[in-house]
Amino acid sequence: MMMWWWWILIPVVLVLVIFPYNRRNRRNTAKRGNPMDILDNRFAKGEMSKEEYEEQKRTLNTKN
Repeated sequence: MMMWWWWILIPVVLVLVIFPYNRRNRRNTAKRGNPMDILDNRFAKGEMSKEEYEEQKRTLNTKN
């Protein structure tokens, strides 16, 4: 009888371990976005100066 509990317990533990990891990974993928949006967000957060922002913006616009 005890053997049947393992057939239930192991899949439940696997689901509880894999599901949160998979969910977190999907969320990070969805956050990416296009390069211009990333650049705008970084500038808005103060991660780069105005000069750096404008230089990278020009670089992105010349590639298109």
